[in-house]
Amino acid sequence: MDNFLEKIISRKKEEIKGICVPYQEKTNSNSFLKALQKPGLSVIGEIKRKSPSKGDINVNLNALSLAKEYESGGAAAISVLTDEEGFGGTIEDLVTIKKGVEIPVLQKEFIIDPVQISQAVAIGADAVLLIVRVLGDRLKEFIELCYKQGMDALVEVHNQQEIELAMTAGAKIIGINNRDLKSFKVDLATSEQSVNSIPRECVRVAESGVRSVADARRMYEAGFDAVLVGEALVTSADPRIMIREMIGDT
Repeated sequence: MDNFLEKIISRKKEEIKGICVPYQEKTNSNSFLKALQKPGLSVIGEIKRKSPSKGDINVNLNALSLAKEYESGGAAAISVLTDEEGFGGTIEDLVTIKKGVEIPVLQKEFIIDPVQISQAVAIGADAVLLIVRVLGDRLKEFIELCYKQGMDALVEVHNQQEIELAMTAGAKIIGINNRDLKSFKVDLATSEQSVNSIPRECVRVAESGVRSVADARRMYEAGFDAVLVGEALVTSADPRIMIREMIGDT
C-alpha cells in the first residue's frame, strides 16, 4: 500500500474505535446504480473542501447549496467526502445533503471495517466507496455486506489486477482512479487504457482528473458511463452550466 494510503488507514483505525452502530438494513434506498445506468454520460458531482495533494480548494463552501446546484445542473448523484482531516468533509455534510436533494448520495470514505457500512446506512448514504487497494481479498465480503444492507458500492481500482479482483468479487460499479497514489500525478490515459477490461454489464466510472467539459467528453468517448468530478465543480463559477455542458447531447 502507498505511503499516502498507509497514513490515512492508520488514522482511520483510530477513528473507528469510537463508532458503535448496530447492524441495520436500508429500506428506502435511492439507487445509485440505477441513476448511473441511464442513457448518456452521468456526472457524479463531488463535495470537498480540500485534499492532501491540493491543500485548500474551497474551504468555505456550503455543502447543501452546492449539492443543490449540482442537482439542478443535471448531476446523476452527489459524492460527499466525509474524511475531515484530509478533505474537510463531515458526516453532517452528508446527512444535510441527503435531506436536501432527491438524487442518490455516495459516501466517499476510506472504508476498512464493517461498522462503517452500518454507519453509512444509518446516516442515509445510498452507496459507499470501496477501494480495492485498501480491502484486498476482503473486497467480496464488503461488497456483499453493502448489498445485504441495501446499498450500492462504487469499487475503486487503479490497474488491471485490481479490475479483475473487483469483477471476481461481484462489483457492479467500477471506478478507475486516474491518480497515481504514489506520485499524485493524474493521467486520463490510465482510464482509457483500462476501460475495455471492464465488462459492459458493469457501470464504468472515470475518477480524478476530469477538469473540463472536454475531459468529460473524452472519458465518455473512451467508453465510460459516468465521471466523478470534484475540484473542477467546487471551484467553478457556475457548476450547473459545467455539468449541463458535460452531459450535453450524450
